[in-house]
Amino acid sequence: MTGTDVQKEAEDSGPSGYAAARLRLLTEEARSGPPRRAALAELTDDWLTGLFAAGAEGLRGASLVAVGGYGRGELSPRSDLDLLLLHDGSDIKAVAALADRLWYPVWDLGLDLDHSVRTPAEARKTAGEDLKVQLGLLDARHIAGDLGLTASLRTAVLADWRNQAPKRLPELQELCAERAERQGELQYLLEPDLKEARGGLRDATALRAVAASWLADAPREGLADARRRLLDVRDALHLATGRATDRLALQEQDQVAAELGLLDADTLLRQVYEAARLVSYASDVTWREVGRVLRSRAVRPRLRAMLGGGKPTAERSPLAEGVVEQDGEVVLARAARPERDPVLPLRAAAAAAQAGLPLSLHAVRRLAATVRPLPTPWPAEAREQLVTLLGSGRPTIEVWEALEAEGLITRLLPDWERVRCRPQRNAVHLWTVDRHLIETAVRASEFTRRVSRPDLLLVAALLHDIGKGWPGDHSVAGEIIAKDVAARIGFDRHDVTVVATLVRHHLLLIDTATRRDLEDPATVRSVAEAVGSQGTLELLHALTEADALATGPAAWSSWRGSLVTDLVKRVSAVLAGDAPDEPEEAAPTAEQERLALEAAATGSPVLSLRAQTEPPAGQEPSGDPEPLGVELLIAVPDQPGVLPAVAGVLAMHRLTVRTAELRSLHLPDGVDGSVLLLDWRVAAEYGSLPQAARLRSDLVRALDGSLDIAGRLAERDAAYPRRRGVVAPPARVSVHPAASRLATVIEVRSQDAPGLLFRIGRALEDASVRVRSAHVSTLGANAVDAFYVTGPEGAPLPGDEAASVARKLEETLRG
Repeated sequence: MTGTDVQKEAEDSGPSGYAAARLRLLTEEARSGPPRRAALAELTDDWLTGLFAAGAEGLRGASLVAVGGYGRGELSPRSDLDLLLLHDGSDIKAVAALADRLWYPVWDLGLDLDHSVRTPAEARKTAGEDLKVQLGLLDARHIAGDLGLTASLRTAVLADWRNQAPKRLPELQELCAERAERQGELQYLLEPDLKEARGGLRDATALRAVAASWLADAPREGLADARRRLLDVRDALHLATGRATDRLALQEQDQVAAELGLLDADTLLRQVYEAARLVSYASDVTWREVGRVLRSRAVRPRLRAMLGGGKPTAERSPLAEGVVEQDGEVVLARAARPERDPVLPLRAAAAAAQAGLPLSLHAVRRLAATVRPLPTPWPAEAREQLVTLLGSGRPTIEVWEALEAEGLITRLLPDWERVRCRPQRNAVHLWTVDRHLIETAVRASEFTRRVSRPDLLLVAALLHDIGKGWPGDHSVAGEIIAKDVAARIGFDRHDVTVVATLVRHHLLLIDTATRRDLEDPATVRSVAEAVGSQGTLELLHALTEADALATGPAAWSSWRGSLVTDLVKRVSAVLAGDAPDEPEEAAPTAEQERLALEAAATGSPVLSLRAQTEPPAGQEPSGDPEPLGVELLIAVPDQPGVLPAVAGVLAMHRLTVRTAELRSLHLPDGVDGSVLLLDWRVAAEYGSLPQAARLRSDLVRALDGSLDIAGRLAERDAAYPRRRGVVAPPARVSVHPAASRLATVIEVRSQDAPGLLFRIGRALEDASVRVRSAHVSTLGANAVDAFYVTGPEGAPLPGDEAASVARKLEETLRG
């Protein structure tokens, strides 16, 4: 039977004919999705038109209007009918009789009905008082009666909505936020409400309302498909249950999947999550744009008055090379060239997360459309920017989602595709696999002061469940994937092995601590053999806690934490061997020796700047090698204050210190004096490098005390408004008395920041200790620095004095 035949049956047979035609339509296997919803709406229109015509004979100035979902033509099998009987008020008694002729047949068929009878003025007044009514009227569609009456109401309601948008849109946003708080996020729930949860059909409808206001618009790409997919699932749910429900309960998921021709319930959930994620991201972008427009409208009149009617220019504040902040978002600088800068997506993402700002939609889409793939292995800067992004705490999530929405994550990490939107059918887990991995990195960022290699911790956190997209034990599969990913992003062989070990054994500590007898030496020895080293054990301990905290409240407790800590102490004792020897001093290169001799002869600092490069993996060196940073060599006659002076000058010139070595250099026989050699790798925060002569001149002034570095840095900081940014874990300073026989080792783990090394160096100088050597590294946004210090006589510090120095340094960095 054709669609025309179904409609004719409904018209010929009255309510019973409509019911039969409706049933036939819903059981047709050949028709589903949008065609079936449209056909059901059309069938219902024709039936109601017949009822209206029979009941409105001789009545003028009345029309029947579909609103809400029915107005959009989105009738699911068990959807209620949203109807408005509109009239001009000239014959109230006839309109009441007509209403009875319309509503009772609907009720008799057992259909849910949401109905009202109003004049256009009453409808507008109610809409002005009730936002939900106004939203329904935005989708008003004429069914029968006076077309002019319906059209005039639609025109008036749209005009009201646009005029009142500055007031009503914040109200709508608050309504959406309250609903999300009650219902949760559709993209993570095992039994989601397809309509009410965040990212569901209600939010998709809200985006249509925002677009109708002409104030802002949603990112449209993929939005219609996401809405269609959610409606298709709701249709199948209605047919499977025979009920008007929007909650996709566990016991119905297999049947709904079969109804849609999908492989299984997991495939169904993954499709639902993908659609919800798209709607949620579009909502975030849209509401951000609404806020921006409303703020701009509020400020513009005042600015016009101040500027004499001129058009204000949005302020742009630099964040990193090619990346600026504008209007509360991170955008690309005008000079940025994504097609020539494959690291730019990661640099922009890291800068946004560190500043606690969203990446603009335009910037992400431009990057996705134009950026070149990263070489394999990644350049050092790309790896560092990834680590910075992962270590930025809670803001990482929003930035990561923006990259993922435009497909940039799977281009950077192809293995991500298998875990993206993958459900976890475990009541302990709050998140999908991919979101759990990001949550684990966020949690791990809180523990970066506990480990000597925060970069390895953060990358392992990102990858620890990457094997869940493959058959078999996800830890075994994940180890293989982690090796490949870690090598691709540029870690050396040793670091690749550590990351793979962490992924392979990320459940080892919690499983052993809670399921094995820790008093049994064999238990502890087996863990020690699997872990292999103190450094890996330290990382695994932090990863275990981060993983559990990111899983959900049921996965971690003080009792579990104490068991794991006890196990770690026992394993550490097994792994403990001889204390590390003092690092051997490498022989100076010819360039280093030349600078040292010149510094000794002149009695003043000497320096050189040299770009570091290396050829891509597997290729011979070419004429256009890839820059990895700039090597800064400085030789200075040994004197107090060298470390803070050099670090301060670099901070003044906006140079970021990636790695730094400071050591005393033994001069050849016959050369008097002692020289400190500083071998550092630096990079410009943005813009070009300063000239070597300018650096040397400022260094001379810093050493003789004529350059007020602290004052200059304070003035610069005061000139820039404070950004919300990342709330980093507090600095942690510790003493390692067994690490050296010749000096006291003080280790600093802190959030990297301009002037950090200057503050550390000055604090050590104030403590009257001598820095014998320093080993500084910046891993993403984390600084891990070790300082070998002695007293004025050159001996290691006594225990209590070393503890006092460490405590004061920690107070300085936290102040």
